Parts: sequence; structure tokens; C-alpha cells
Amino acid sequence: MAGVVHIPWYATGFRGDTLEQALEEISRLSLRYGATSYHVYRYRDDRYKFLQVLAFEDKLDFERFWDSDDFIDFRVRHSGHYQVPVLYSWADQVGHGELAPEPVTPGADFVPDEGDTTV
Repeated sequence: MAGVVHIPWYATGFRGDTLEQALEEISRLSLRYGATSYHVYRYRDDRYKFLQVLAFEDKLDFERFWDSDDFIDFRVRHSGHYQVPVLYSWADQVGHGELAPEPVTPGADFVPDEGDTTV
């Protein structure tokens, strides 16, 4: 059954920006292990607090990612950048909705710049 895993992270002092970049990079690698999407959130009220959300069709695929050399290397290289323990939670996806953005088209009165060759 499709599901998502929520992984809360909390950066150590002055390591928020570094952890943000590292979480984005490791999350992108999750796609190689079967993830269908990933999101990394950084809270505005506490800039050291992050939430990593990874969607997988199968929990076993997530476990392969969590135990992969890539994720182990991530945890070793960045062990001083976040507080431990890191405890993830798996949730079965029971619903989903999304709005696709509408395409933007120029109006009838649009006149491109003289040097614009893209139109």
C-alpha cells in the first residue's frame, strides 16, 4: 500500500542552512530507491526545525533507502548537524488531492520587446 514517511529533523546551533541543503540532496536521491515524491519543509517559527516527507509505493522500498549506503553516509557526514534520536513515522496514504497550476498565456494586448526572440 502506498504511503509516506515523515522524518522530523532538528538542526544543531548554526547548522540549519547546512542541514537544509543536505536534506534536499538526500531527498532527491530517494527517487533512485523508488520514492514517488519528496518534500522538505523548514519551519518559519523555528528555523532549526525540519520535516522530510517521502512517498513510496511500498514500505520496503523506504527501508531499503533508509538502510542504503547513501543514507548511512548522509547520517555519518552530517551527524553533528542534527539532534538525535531521529525517529521516522510511516503513514498509509488514504487520500490525496492537488490543483495543477493554470498555464499563463499573454493577453491580446501583449507586445513583445524588440529583442525578444522567444515569442
